[in-house]
Amino acid sequence: LEAVSDRIEMHHNIGEQRNNWNTLLLNSINMITLTATTMAGIAATSCSDSSLLALKLSSALLFSAATGMLLIMNKIQPSQLTEEQRNATRLFKQIQSQIQTKIALGNVSEEDVKEAMEKVLALDRAYPLPLLGVMLEKYPAKFEPANWWPMSKKGKTQSKKMGKMSNGWSQDLEMEMREVVEVIKRKDSEDYERLGNIALKVNKSLAIAGPLLTGIAAVGSTFIGNGNSLAAFVPLLAGSMAAAVNTF
Repeated sequence: LEAVSDRIEMHHNIGEQRNNWNTLLLNSINMITLTATTMAGIAATSCSDSSLLALKLSSALLFSAATGMLLIMNKIQPSQLTEEQRNATRLFKQIQSQIQTKIALGNVSEEDVKEAMEKVLALDRAYPLPLLGVMLEKYPAKFEPANWWPMSKKGKTQSKKMGKMSNGWSQDLEMEMREVVEVIKRKDSEDYERLGNIALKVNKSLAIAGPLLTGIAAVGSTFIGNGNSLAAFVPLLAGSMAAAVNTF
């Protein structure tokens, strides 16, 4: 119970830390992108050669910095890391509540202890804390439901006990309920997988679009002032679109 309580506190604190990290990175990248876009716009209207060169270089450097930060951020996905820690905290609280209930009832067996340990170890594997080496894959090739929660070993014994009780419950009713649950589970699983694959494709597209737009803006800002109006328009449009894409 103490180990579960420690894990709850640890995952909660790390989740808050990574949420702050995500907010700081997102705000910093958007400010850098908007500042570089503003500099590119000022450079397009500047007449002095010295100020034009300084604004062009500053804009290109800021866009390049935003591109590098976006590549790292999209690889790590701090927002997903935060959600992982929230889920881990919620599941550990469920285990803590189950353990406290069994202790209060006073019928704890060796199987209960083993089952609780298996659940704790399964959560440790499903929601790792380190970022390097064991971090969960953020862009899998295909969206699939996770199968990491250990199966309960008490299903058969509980069904036998329920069958012996004269409370109106029978094996036939149990089989009918199992069939209904399987049908609902199958239908919901198909919907979840379909929507999950759509969300995965959108997430991949946004992760590619952000650095690509800032990279185009960085290259385009170096051509400002060559008498080409398109060269001034490209970094402004790409920078504005990158700031909009990064907010999603």
